Amino acid sequence: MITKMPGLAVTFVAASLAVSAQPNKIGVINLQGAIVQTKDGQKAAKELEARFLPKRQELEKRQGEIAALQNQLRASSNTASEEAKNRLIRDIDAKQKALQRDGEDASGELDQEQQKLFQEIGGKLMAVLDKYASDNGYAVVIDVSSQQSPILFAASAVEITRQIIDIYDKSAPAMAPAATPPAPAKPKPAGVK
Repeated sequence: MITKMPGLAVTFVAASLAVSAQPNKIGVINLQGAIVQTKDGQKAAKELEARFLPKRQELEKRQGEIAALQNQLRASSNTASEEAKNRLIRDIDAKQKALQRDGEDASGELDQEQQKLFQEIGGKLMAVLDKYASDNGYAVVIDVSSQQSPILFAASAVEITRQIIDIYDKSAPAMAPAATPPAPAKPKPAGVK
């Protein structure tokens, strides 16, 4: 029958090729995990940790001071006057409230800095993901990093997180370190103009 209608067979083959040229794969990625696992993400996390370490240590020191005051209150509960105990209770309460406020402020600042880094690295990672998906015939790539993700199961064969991390790390130069002040100019030796 094909010999009688060669135009139909050619049309069918062309239509089959056009259908097979359309992206038809589905992939999943843990985008948050990918961002954190890139070299840029790991470097940024270490820098962020180092930047917030003094604040965390200060908060821990203040927590220790409060614990010492609480121990003092328990130890002096039978011997101290009511006025001294009440003063100590007010002092502990004020220090706890201040610590809680400062802890929430520090946590908010850390969250804000993390979001900024996620957006910066995430934007670059999305460009890599877009090119990878286009080059490899993916019709859909689903982010499974959210707790509310509706994905209940995904075969490991469709997981592309590692490939995206590897491509990103190869193509993106590591994030530049924080700006460092220029080195002071060295004085010229005598007699040199």
